[in-house]
Amino acid sequence: MNINVDKLSLSELNSLLIAAEQRKQLISSRRPIALVRRKLIALAAQYGYTIEELYGDQPVTEPPVKKRAPRRKLSKVAAKYRDPENKHNTWSGRGRMPLWLAQKTRYGRSVADFLIPGLGRPTARKSSSVGKRRLFKQV
Repeated sequence: MNINVDKLSLSELNSLLIAAEQRKQLISSRRPIALVRRKLIALAAQYGYTIEELYGDQPVTEPPVKKRAPRRKLSKVAAKYRDPENKHNTWSGRGRMPLWLAQKTRYGRSVADFLIPGLGRPTARKSSSVGKRRLFKQV
């Protein structure tokens, strides 16, 4: 940490001196590390342990393990769309449109052209008003 003393005001210098004196007093009142380490080893030995058994290579506190909420399993849905050229290409109408259907709709065909007869209305429509902006005329 570098502190430019030349740019500090008088009140900042006084607060820096007070903080430095407090830190100096704290450090000088502490016992040496070697002495504390010897006392800890002796205390562990008194109870029949070694420091390696108590602390080892593991951190003192283990980080908490976050549990994920169980995912809701989606139910299977019957296919609503089928490719007439390849009967294995199907789509239920949920999720992203498959590539085979997207390519065919890009060339002018409608999604409704690929509906399997008797399975209802098309789900992939672009006439939904959700997410669209509406303009209102000012009177």
